[in-house]
Amino acid sequence: MNPAEELRFLVLAAQREGNRILLDLLRPLGVSPSQAEVIRVLADHGPLSLVDLGVLLVCELGSPSRLVDGLVAATLLERMPAVDDRRRVILSLTDAGREKDISIRAVEATLHGFIEQSLTTAEIASVNATLHKFVSGRPAGIAVVKRSAAAGPR
Repeated sequence: MNPAEELRFLVLAAQREGNRILLDLLRPLGVSPSQAEVIRVLADHGPLSLVDLGVLLVCELGSPSRLVDGLVAATLLERMPAVDDRRRVILSLTDAGREKDISIRAVEATLHGFIEQSLTTAEIASVNATLHKFVSGRPAGIAVVKRSAAAGPR
């Protein structure tokens, strides 16, 4: 296996393992990792239009309509017509969605703790820098940069 191929499989393996761990941690909350990401983005950046939400998501390329539909049906999100254009819909968390966000943040802290136990701070920074280079200019990479920029300095 050449190094580029190995990198491809290691990135895929890390993503799958991380997603599996996150799925197991989120299962008691009744949300998927993708649904949890929508809730977190709206908690951190909302209310947002469907288009603006889609730009900030890493889990879903294209329109997150299906994800939003499920979260609206679960009464975690609400849709409201935009004040300036009734054809546009604005998404925001309900009270139940804000409560779910608190639980999701606790789950994410557990996952982040696992990552921080597995790698040193320097290793995390190095992997982050490498992966930023790899996804730079691509839709998922742009979403990460926009969310990082909106979150402010760490």
